Amino acid sequence: MTTPPPAGGPSGAPTGGRAVPNRPVPPKPAHPPRAPRLHSSHDTYVPGDGMLAWLPFRPTIRIRLTLLYGGMFLMAGVVLLLLMYVFIRQALQDVAPPPFDFGPRGAWVNGDLMSTEAFNQYLSNSHAVKSDSALNTLLRKSLTMLVCLAVIAFAAGYAMAGRVLRPLGRITRTAREVASSDLHRRIELDGPDDELKELADTFDDMLERLDRSFDSQRRFVANASHELRTPLAINRTLLEVQLSDPQASPDLQQLGKTLLATNERSEQLVEGLLLLARSDNELTDRRPLELSEVATRALEQTRAEAAKREVDLRASLHPATVSGNGVLLERIALNLLQNAVRYNSPDGWVEITTAPVPGGGELVVSNTGPVVPGYELEHIFEPFRRVRGADRTRSDKGVGLGLSIVRSVVRAHNGTIEATPRAGGGLTMRVRIPGG
Repeated sequence: MTTPPPAGGPSGAPTGGRAVPNRPVPPKPAHPPRAPRLHSSHDTYVPGDGMLAWLPFRPTIRIRLTLLYGGMFLMAGVVLLLLMYVFIRQALQDVAPPPFDFGPRGAWVNGDLMSTEAFNQYLSNSHAVKSDSALNTLLRKSLTMLVCLAVIAFAAGYAMAGRVLRPLGRITRTAREVASSDLHRRIELDGPDDELKELADTFDDMLERLDRSFDSQRRFVANASHELRTPLAINRTLLEVQLSDPQASPDLQQLGKTLLATNERSEQLVEGLLLLARSDNELTDRRPLELSEVATRALEQTRAEAAKREVDLRASLHPATVSGNGVLLERIALNLLQNAVRYNSPDGWVEITTAPVPGGGELVVSNTGPVVPGYELEHIFEPFRRVRGADRTRSDKGVGLGLSIVRSVVRAHNGTIEATPRAGGGLTMRVRIPGG
């Protein structure tokens, strides 16, 4: 099981072993370092990035291409309309009527006698009014047609973008099916030998390599499971037979018990490593499970050890439905409970709670115990974290893989785990598993 961080002196030196004098030790940070934020598909879109920051939603590539196609057509139409307006205006000015000369007598227009200058001014104003009216009518109708054509262009651009991105959608669907089922699926994209087909072929090659790698890993785990367990089981049997001999001397009995404890620790180490190797991948077979029932089974398996160590077990279990593997989820609760019991203080307590949360269920294990600095929390999930100077032949506190296995199983279930120190000592482990 994973142990709490080393409880050394102020300088951080181990409690056992030879001390190195006059060696400066860097001070520990006052606050825990922040872990880098991992982006996921559930992250919300924050406007302000790129040219489309004004949109209230996160635009897809199809929307971007649609806006690009429609926007280019709209800009070209506006430029063409402005050029037509300028050219037609110049043409109307060129066809203005020439001035007339009626002599000193003038001319009659609409029953009024007008001089030559007044008549020419009248013709000029009439031509300007009619030209402006014609230009306004042309501009109004052209804008109406431009808006209609822009709508058609955006619709055609959306359809064209969908057709162009159809192979990319096929690649995405295949990737999702591979992530949720197995690695034997392939895209096998047909069509012209373009960039999208090259991307699909590259993705197929990557899936082929991953499939071979995972098959090799599964075969290795299966072979290692047999090859490592068999000699340890034989050793345990021989030691138990020898210890059951009433004629064995006390020294031989003590040696047999020591070897049996060492063999037991080796078995725990092998089991933990094999489970860690099996649980480090995403699950492909999920079913709805009741988290409170999983916690109850783990609680029953821990009661004997808790009573032996004089640790009080408390439970507040509420129904919460999650999706996953029952054996692995039980391992999460069991490892957290065993870790909380084994690294506790005398007359301490361990509390386990389950409750529904939006999108799944939550399992929380809190315990008393030594004070754990906040800056050490990022290391407690690493394998083989043990107290410095501890007796490594003892198996009563595990082999340092408990929380590593918990983290791997939680990741395989697409869940999250969070460790926070308690003010009076001990930890609070919070695990969230999504539902179906």
